[in-house]
Amino acid sequence: MNIFQPLTLCIALLGATPLHAQGTSVAFGTITQDTTAPVEVTSDELSVDQETGRAVFVGNVIVGQGELRLAAQEVTVIYREESAGIERMIATGDVTLVSGLDAAEAKRADYTIDSGEIIMTGDVLLTQGLSAIASDKMVIYLKDGTANMTGRVKTILQTGNN
Repeated sequence: MNIFQPLTLCIALLGATPLHAQGTSVAFGTITQDTTAPVEVTSDELSVDQETGRAVFVGNVIVGQGELRLAAQEVTVIYREESAGIERMIATGDVTLVSGLDAAEAKRADYTIDSGEIIMTGDVLLTQGLSAIASDKMVIYLKDGTANMTGRVKTILQTGNN
């Protein structure tokens, strides 16, 4: 399914004209995320490489941290060199990220734990209630609950009369 099909359908139903821009800032999630909260991962398979400090979860992967939920086909967890926790996580394959009522989809998500940034790339679609925004890339800042979308941003603006 083309990532823009839901937006095209909304445009047709509303008789609206889509907005094309180079980038936009949006709120993401209903609360700020505690990036120090424990991370829970479930999957069909797990392989661990002690030498590289990586764990690879494969198949129906679900990651939870506080109110944040991420689902993907594969998630690689990269541990800090000194083995003091997780440095970052890379999710690929049908990635869905949910925080509160907001949901984002992409082909890939790269979550750096310490900075609280998640970079989503590849046909990004953010839905917030009845609104949807598509772009090539979205950077989510979990510590303040905001996001920046860049690369051929497309959305529908509601005028309040529809």
